[in-house]
Amino acid sequence: MNKKILVIDDDQDLLEILTNFLGQKGFDVDTAYNGRLGIKKLERDHDIVLCDLKLPDFSGLDILTRIKNLQPNIPVILITGYSDVKTAVSALRKGAADYVTKPLYPDEIVLRINEVLEQNEVEEAKEKNTNSTTARKAKPASLQYVEGECAAMKSFNKNLQLVAPTNFSVIILGETGSGKEFVAKRIHSLSERKDKPFVAIDCGALSNELAGSELFGHKKGAFTGAVRDKAGQFELASGGTLFLDEVGNLSYENQVKLLRALEEQKVRRIGSDKEVSVDIRLIVATNENLSDAIEEGEFREDLYYRMNEFTLNLPPLRKRGSDVMIFANHFREIANHQLNKEVNGFDSIVKKGFENYAWPGNIRELKNTVKRAVLLCQGDVISEEEVPNEIFMSSPVENEEDELEDADLRTVVERAEKKAIIRALQKHHFNKTLVAKALNVDRKTLYNKINAYGIEL
Repeated sequence: MNKKILVIDDDQDLLEILTNFLGQKGFDVDTAYNGRLGIKKLERDHDIVLCDLKLPDFSGLDILTRIKNLQPNIPVILITGYSDVKTAVSALRKGAADYVTKPLYPDEIVLRINEVLEQNEVEEAKEKNTNSTTARKAKPASLQYVEGECAAMKSFNKNLQLVAPTNFSVIILGETGSGKEFVAKRIHSLSERKDKPFVAIDCGALSNELAGSELFGHKKGAFTGAVRDKAGQFELASGGTLFLDEVGNLSYENQVKLLRALEEQKVRRIGSDKEVSVDIRLIVATNENLSDAIEEGEFREDLYYRMNEFTLNLPPLRKRGSDVMIFANHFREIANHQLNKEVNGFDSIVKKGFENYAWPGNIRELKNTVKRAVLLCQGDVISEEEVPNEIFMSSPVENEEDELEDADLRTVVERAEKKAIIRALQKHHFNKTLVAKALNVDRKTLYNKINAYGIEL
């Protein structure tokens, strides 16, 4: 049976092109020219959604939230311009399966759709087989751990190797897309639990009700839609490692249950009065400051200290120097294998562009950029023609420590202030009222600072 895909985009020409092309590739294509119609059409069965990040009536993040509320298990691929990559990567925390950047290339879209559908089938199979002791299936080589050679990563990996053999709970701090799950799997592979399950949950993609079911399981009939007994991820990970990504998104209620499960090493499925003993090592990851969340009453302090037996700070890609090309070549080799090509490297202009670019989407953005370049490349070496222009338009990445070495006090203060404003804007999703309140300034002062520092909204 053909897979059914819903394409949501306000560009009628693009809808027609995608309908014809995807139809030729064996998909049943349904289309919607705005978010409202797309939500309406989700009342029918679809296997996957391809959705523009910018629609006339909804933002991509808004419609993603609505889709996930209606159909939590349907994978969503976002279409975005290259300037919005950081927003697209942030959407991955809210449940998006992947993103593609404009201009769109048909072969790339089909490749991404098939990859997402394949991964979704793996997850559904695991969901149905609740008695399985198998963890999340091994991911393709693209997600293998690459150590890196820069000073920051040498120090990071030294700490990783120290904590991995222990049974410590670990918090991994790092930006979205920087590779926190790679690190968690590396810790697991170096531990005494390496032959036991590694189970990963993206807490950012789960609603309050779904998170409780995913973590602790449920009994048949416990709530609407609970058509069979289900083991939670705590049970499936028993003996091995449980990785909770974006743990700060868990509701207060689920934080209480999580703390109890960690303290007592027992869980109770929703709707059951029977407790099940579990033995897990916990690794969590977040890109937000949990200390701030504690002060704001959004995260339990006792849970934080229970999890925080060891902390690893994962540097963003822009601070890994020459490691950028190590990752680029790693992803090139994988793309060659996936696409049956023999691209041998990158020309000097592309190398310089990669090293100067800030990579707001981190490793995921680099991986997608390299895969697309390999797909487009007709020769032996990737040239600037196969790489988005934005890569070459940014100024060289600055080393913050070198930059501040000879700076006067006023410069240091201004740079710190600018960073604080940017962090607050990102944390509060660019809601200026909340940002002003968090920074303890009035809105007029905030707007003046944004303009003075040239902060792009």
